[in-house]
Amino acid sequence: MKPGLVKKKVGVLALQGDFAAHGAAIERAGAEPVFVREPAQFDALDGLVIPGGESTTMLKLMAYEPGLFEALREFGGRKPVFGTCAGAILMAEEVSNPAQQSFRLMDIGVERNAYGRQIDSRVTEVDTGPEFEQRTAPGKLEAVFIRAPIIRRVGPAARVLIWYNGDPVLVEQGRHLAATFHPELTADSRVHSLFLEKL
Repeated sequence: MKPGLVKKKVGVLALQGDFAAHGAAIERAGAEPVFVREPAQFDALDGLVIPGGESTTMLKLMAYEPGLFEALREFGGRKPVFGTCAGAILMAEEVSNPAQQSFRLMDIGVERNAYGRQIDSRVTEVDTGPEFEQRTAPGKLEAVFIRAPIIRRVGPAARVLIWYNGDPVLVEQGRHLAATFHPELTADSRVHSLFLEKL
């Protein structure tokens, strides 16, 4: 970072899931992580990450903190939000298998646990495609899928940046980003850097 520049502050919803790994990835990408558990914390943030974990558990825990769900949805109406795995489910307009509440920040339809059980989780390499490489750096991306959802529908307002086995795994819509894999669990900072460019 150039001298005199103030680091951007990126919140990580820290109720459940792998929020600590996202905090470390945000630091590697050059921003300051802030672990978010209360509505008042949104005022100081430039962006927010909703981590992987268990989306229904996150919703239940949010209900214990008055105003947190509404504050996050309002924040997403004006600032960039990046959801990974369970976070991508919470970003979606539609959720299936089963249906559940979400923030409806992106015009996508997501099926929960679509790749199967924990035993069907995998680490693989995905081709990143020309646009992602032009905006970040060239080379395949290591992708960690853990009981991953599948994005079944991508509406006209959203676009796919990375595919895997014919399914969208990284989708962008304006200021927002959603991934069905876990970029925070590898040393590759390109996905987080792409998000930071939106701040």
